[in-house]
Amino acid sequence: MKIRLIGLGKMGANIALNLKDHGHIVYGFDLNKQAREKLSAEGIKVFSDFDGLLKDDGDRKIIWMLIPNQFVDQEIENITPFLNQGDIIIDAGNSNFNLSMKRYEALKIKGIDFIDLGTSGGTFGARNGACLMAGGEKEVVDYVEPVFIDVAVEDGYTYTGKPGSGHFVKMVHNGIEYGMMQAIAEGFDLLEASPFELDYQNITKMWNHGSIIESNLIGYIHEAFKKDAHLDEIAGRVDDSGEGMWTIEEALKYKVAMPVITQSLFSRYKSRDEDKFAEKVVAAMRKEFGGHAVYKKK
Repeated sequence: MKIRLIGLGKMGANIALNLKDHGHIVYGFDLNKQAREKLSAEGIKVFSDFDGLLKDDGDRKIIWMLIPNQFVDQEIENITPFLNQGDIIIDAGNSNFNLSMKRYEALKIKGIDFIDLGTSGGTFGARNGACLMAGGEKEVVDYVEPVFIDVAVEDGYTYTGKPGSGHFVKMVHNGIEYGMMQAIAEGFDLLEASPFELDYQNITKMWNHGSIIESNLIGYIHEAFKKDAHLDEIAGRVDDSGEGMWTIEEALKYKVAMPVITQSLFSRYKSRDEDKFAEKVVAAMRKEFGGHAVYKKK
């Protein structure tokens, strides 16, 4: 199947290579020349404009976007003139599900189909097998589903239901992620405060072999400790993508108690004022699985 990919950053480039590995035809677009050149060297056909990327060739066009939420509306507006009825836009970024529902409705009027695709697994997953949650009209999702199954890790894809549900499920996933990361970080805060001289690299390696808390997150912080045994090179400042806040807003709307996720978000806000070891641990994990920026110590 031919996929026209918009956004060739860390996630987009890896999804492109994953698609190529599975025999799909991939066209890529990015404003960044370096990103285009890097992917072109890997055998992906890239374009610097939409005239080439979205040229009609008789097929039902599938446009897969991996761009920040704040740019989605503008990009949809930019590409809509190149699309025909029945073409499909996939928003695979971390968009607010309320906006995804509005985008679906607006595009439906024009005869253009829309899928909101929650994407997890970080940059490694994008390259080697992602976790995908697709929301949209079933006929539309069914059409693209073989591609989703190819790109996903085994059993790592599901159709979540009507438009907006994919990004809603991903939002809750990210809220849970906030809480899990915070629990791991607070555990390391206690280890750091103890009188023992502990080797965090060995501890994380051991925990990730048979313990109840064995997980990707423990694996990511293990990799971080391998590179910097005491996280001395980074500051304990942790940004948030907005999905934790969206999760809490929905919890307030539906009167669902979320004390752990709420506190984890507040801890990220606090990290911008104080330099605690727990915040260093969260920052290091985010860098390992998602390539998120860390703040170097001055």
